[in-house]
Amino acid sequence: MKIETQCLHSGYSPKNTEPRVVPIVQSTTYVYDSTDDVAAVFDDPTKSLIYSRFENPTVMAVEEKIAALEGGIAAMCTSSGQAASLCSILNICKAGDSFIASSAIYGGTINLFAVTFQRLGIECIFVSPDATEDELRAAFKPNTKAVFGETLANPALTVLDIEKFAKIAHENNVPLIVDNTFPTPVLCRPIEHGADIVVHSTSKYMDGHAVQVGGVIVDAGKFNWANGKFPEFTEPDESYHGTVYTEAYGNAAYIVKARMQLMRDFGCYPSAQSAFYLNLGLETLAVRMERYCKNAQTVAEFLASNDKVESVSYPGLEGDKYHELAKKYLPLGTSGVISFVIKGGRSTAVKFMDSLKLASNEVHVADIRTCVLHPASATHRQLTDEQLEAAGINGGMIRFSVGLENIDDILDDLKQAFAAIG
Repeated sequence: MKIETQCLHSGYSPKNTEPRVVPIVQSTTYVYDSTDDVAAVFDDPTKSLIYSRFENPTVMAVEEKIAALEGGIAAMCTSSGQAASLCSILNICKAGDSFIASSAIYGGTINLFAVTFQRLGIECIFVSPDATEDELRAAFKPNTKAVFGETLANPALTVLDIEKFAKIAHENNVPLIVDNTFPTPVLCRPIEHGADIVVHSTSKYMDGHAVQVGGVIVDAGKFNWANGKFPEFTEPDESYHGTVYTEAYGNAAYIVKARMQLMRDFGCYPSAQSAFYLNLGLETLAVRMERYCKNAQTVAEFLASNDKVESVSYPGLEGDKYHELAKKYLPLGTSGVISFVIKGGRSTAVKFMDSLKLASNEVHVADIRTCVLHPASATHRQLTDEQLEAAGINGGMIRFSVGLENIDDILDDLKQAFAAIG
């Protein structure tokens, strides 16, 4: 991003005007030379900026960086990860349509898909993350428009077989959408395994410091939207001057449509300040992910050897149900998040968590600081017992997000909390 600068005292204009950090363009609007120029931008918003409700130079710089990290053609940031999931589906589905989703996903996303979308006339068909190819095929209906899953499920830590889900999605001429929040593109790039759209809650590892909420949608630019199942991409959009997205924007049709339709109407765009903070997190992401994985592996091995722990879910552990899939899709590590079930059920889990001193009991995950949560009481509290079981959650489950503190301090905190429960 070039910034035109000039030294006021000397009159000297430096040749290199590239700033060391992404500048904050704190403005809602942009000035044009003529009315015709404004009209041209409304005809084709890719020509210039219109309004910061759906595009801003600071945010766009971050969008380009995330798209490059994921290997996508373009990206669109949103005000939250939930907004990214919402828009990723609404850009494809309308009332009367359906889509398929893994049942092992974040509780808030389950509620969005099962309750809110149902009110909008969109059906979500849940399948097991371990569904066979035939079971996946059987879930499709003539009106099914997409498949959705999480690379590493929150908090069950199941690993999605991306290639299998992509294969069946593509057999049925629909895209695969993958939430890649926990691995980040440092540990996994779903597009390389067949995913068509990638979403993130950037509030987690990408930000890393718990300073701003955000999300992003990344378009791989590889899906054929002109395959006959998506007329909204191939027929004129009367709400935008009769634009035919596949004709006007080619392989960027999905992400341009999301911006021109959904972001224009919903306005769930992040601020320039939020994008600035997010970019600071992105600049240390690769280094942090390595440390998260190293610390978490040590903690997972400690928990697995503790006689007060019933089970540990961490794909980096040998013997974990998803260890082989993790070696395929996550060879560099399986994030800093661990789920474990403590003996004694919900009451013991709560006592253990309340005894922790270094780890914070908070509604967050994937922070530089170690934090802990009881999913059944918090993020998945709205789910039925059947939905909790399908999501791989029971009353004794604890989600432990290992931070960047000294590993000995983290282990000491766990040891004293175990001692406190007797």
